[in-house]
Amino acid sequence: MQVEIVIIGGSFAGLAAALQLARAQRKVVVIDANQPRNRFAHASHGVFGLDGKTPAEIRTTVLAQLEQYPSFSLQETQAIGVEQTQTGYAVLTADGMNIRCQRLILAMGIQDTLPNIEGVATYWGKAVAHCPYCHGYELRGKSLGVLASSELAMHQALMLPDWGPTTLFTQQAFVPNDGERHALAKRQVQIETTPIVSVHGDGELLTHVVLADGRTVAVQGLFVAPQIQLPTPLIEMLGLALEAGPLGNIVKVDAQKESSLLGVFVAGDLSNQMQSATLAIASGTMAGIAAHRSLIFTS
Repeated sequence: MQVEIVIIGGSFAGLAAALQLARAQRKVVVIDANQPRNRFAHASHGVFGLDGKTPAEIRTTVLAQLEQYPSFSLQETQAIGVEQTQTGYAVLTADGMNIRCQRLILAMGIQDTLPNIEGVATYWGKAVAHCPYCHGYELRGKSLGVLASSELAMHQALMLPDWGPTTLFTQQAFVPNDGERHALAKRQVQIETTPIVSVHGDGELLTHVVLADGRTVAVQGLFVAPQIQLPTPLIEMLGLALEAGPLGNIVKVDAQKESSLLGVFVAGDLSNQMQSATLAIASGTMAGIAAHRSLIFTS
């Protein structure tokens, strides 16, 4: 199959890019295995005009709109290989397709590496979350905790009191200095230095956490900052440059979302220092527009 642009990843960033390209009447195919990072969340909050819709609902709505454009197509499969060609790129899929294109947009998201604590994975996307703007309102007024994995937990701990009374569990990951303790005290944040060993709840909300010394602390929502992993060997196959983000490596891009390899654009969580659904949509929009312009203005 020969198209102008292949987009690998069909969640918020990838579909936002596809919409710009379909409206530009460019032949674009989205390859998507439908395993988005946000599949664990009940709803996408803070997304302008779509607040409270599930990620699956948003994807279904956008695909229905995209299918009205004759130059758009979706391949529900996994991209397993990619290589540079004389005219662009070739993408190999798990079902044996070889799709050639002039431009490539990577938008397949990232993977979260959760803390190895009993119960955290069970409540991930429910009462264990990473973004207070995405989940804080639903936990408002409840007892909240921050599970530290580095000094970045200070940022979450100082923000969260706007949503509810907060305890910072340092987990022996860092020791707040005097200035940090003063800032936490001003925000009425409690500090607990004994590590959490398990979290417990009623299936939706947490009820409490158990500490290493056997004590329990009432907590109904827990915020974590999981380390991120790039989920695919495609980035290595293309030899794309990386840069350090606050939670792990991301792909290095310029202001137009173009990577270190000419003609390869990277959108969404793969290249965003700050990560949310809204920022993924904006990132995908930029990548789609930039990829289209590169077809016109780059010889």
